[in-house]
Amino acid sequence: MDFTQFAKLIQGNIAQVIVGKEEAVELLLVALLVEGHVLIEDVPGIGKTTLAKALSRSFDCSFARIQFTPDLLPSDVTGINIFNQRTQAFEFRPGPIFSQILLADEINRATPRTQSALLEAMQERQSTADGQTYPLPQPFLVLATQNPIELEGTFPLPEAQLDRFLMQVKLGYPTETQEDEILLRYQQGDPMVELKAIATVEDVLALQRQARQIHVNPDVRHYITRVTRATREHAAVELGVSPRGSLALFKASQALAALRGRDYVIPSDVQHLCPPVLTHRIHISPQVRLRGRTPPQVVAEITDSVPVPVVE
Repeated sequence: MDFTQFAKLIQGNIAQVIVGKEEAVELLLVALLVEGHVLIEDVPGIGKTTLAKALSRSFDCSFARIQFTPDLLPSDVTGINIFNQRTQAFEFRPGPIFSQILLADEINRATPRTQSALLEAMQERQSTADGQTYPLPQPFLVLATQNPIELEGTFPLPEAQLDRFLMQVKLGYPTETQEDEILLRYQQGDPMVELKAIATVEDVLALQRQARQIHVNPDVRHYITRVTRATREHAAVELGVSPRGSLALFKASQALAALRGRDYVIPSDVQHLCPPVLTHRIHISPQVRLRGRTPPQVVAEITDSVPVPVVE
């Protein structure tokens, strides 16, 4: 299975449940191919959880969902050692994090201690319990959701954890035509029930390896470096993008080019990915926020200010 066939099949399968949102689906596929994680942030009822479940059902992979709440413990995420009276030994009972696609629903409702239980897993692809380290399955993708309008009883994700997410995706409200299609599609029942897996784990792992071979011209690579370095030098930014962010933009550009049928990256791939990959990684000053400017606007200013290379 090649990249374009893979993208067409998965997007068509998810479209049976999700109306529109083609760009969001494409970004999720980019994250899957580069072994990244996605933070889906938007108001309630937009379809964040439905999108995550539809993606997971499109593969024959293991799926788990964690509903984050203030009383959730780290062991509820990673697992716990339990004494087996029959064998007279402790046995590790893996938690939901030991699944190939993990939906962390309303992640900002858990305490920082529980949120940090995801840090090692998201970055190192492993989890440690009582001094013993356990590898996570492959592929491993965390899809976290959060509601940006309810701040009471929530714990905002710190910069260290936000940086673990490859990208931040917003869905937005559907158009009038799309909303009418949603009502029609769900009139007779839930199409999620009929959704079938159309790709295997082996397909995903093979495409992940191939995505790393997508050619990146030195001029385009330098362009990525200049964009991320510009975030550290911009007057409105207190905390710019780290080298991890540069690497995320580089790998995501390779995957996007592959999904769009090319074996090389062009500058427009980088420009398209700058908002979802960089926006959540910068921290703008309070004075800038008081003037009404937002991180997406600052990222757009930075992207526009960096000269675009001309690549043959």
